[in-house]
Amino acid sequence: MKLRRRQLLRLAVGAAALPALPRIASAQAFPTRPVTLVVPFGAGGPTDTIGRILAQGMQESLGQPVVVENVSGASGTIAVGRVVRAAADGYTFVLGGWATHVLNGSMFDLPYDLEKDFEPISLVCYDSELIVARQSMPAINLKEFIAWLKANPDKATQGTSGAGAFSSVVGQFFQRETGTHVQLVPYRGGLGPAMLDLVAGRIDFMIDLPGDCLSQLHAGTIRAYAVMSKTRLKIAPDIPTVDEAGLPGLYANAWQAAFLPKGVSKDIVAKLNTAVVAALADPAVRRRLAEIGEEVFPREEQTPEATRALQKAEIAKWWPIIKAAGIKIE
Repeated sequence: MKLRRRQLLRLAVGAAALPALPRIASAQAFPTRPVTLVVPFGAGGPTDTIGRILAQGMQESLGQPVVVENVSGASGTIAVGRVVRAAADGYTFVLGGWATHVLNGSMFDLPYDLEKDFEPISLVCYDSELIVARQSMPAINLKEFIAWLKANPDKATQGTSGAGAFSSVVGQFFQRETGTHVQLVPYRGGLGPAMLDLVAGRIDFMIDLPGDCLSQLHAGTIRAYAVMSKTRLKIAPDIPTVDEAGLPGLYANAWQAAFLPKGVSKDIVAKLNTAVVAALADPAVRRRLAEIGEEVFPREEQTPEATRALQKAEIAKWWPIIKAAGIKIE
């Protein structure tokens, strides 16, 4: 009788372990087919370019193609929602970032939770905003520029790409931190038209990404006061940081990171993280990202934990600014 009981107990324990075996085997074999990287904006844009560079770099480590799928619309919420609903098997992930995984949570009534419904994979890259002005601006440095703004309250004009855009939100942050008041001038179709007006002297300044500014800076048609980062830009090392220019801590980075839907196993998250880390260590990948003004996050920050920590800190920083400005998109 005792022997029979022991046999039954062993059978019961073995049966209980059976459901876990396919999951373990699946994680070990992953991936056995192409993986999809969802880019939440249209083809040809900066996020798409980053996504394609990353996807190509990940393929060797994974041993499978990484297919980029552009899903544009509603400021990236459509694409992110698609990934939330995807199977939690590791075969679908999204290149999210400041816009999709911070900003949108404050401006939209989202059907998903930005912090609870995703498994972070890794931070990827970032680019820091530049404070630039028309060439005829009398101020020659950032401190003088802020003094000029304070002497001309509500008269200075900052070109933006519309309410809720990164340039507009950072403009609100800039005003709050400097105690200035300016007019935000929205432009349709991105900041290209705004840059033309800045060069022509029809607006006073912009807060924009390096990729949009450097050609004009090199041509001498606009002037730069500072980069909103802790470190100088590798592609423009002569521009001081905000710390060096007299406004310590005035940081604004448009960052990109990889996220999976909630519930993907830790083993699969680790495999995808390894593939991202390997891609970002590739000199060719780093060179291509640098050419479009992107800085790769340090190796120690290329972890799921660092990704979650940055997202949480950014939400705590930016949501109050967005809400205080009354920015809301229905």
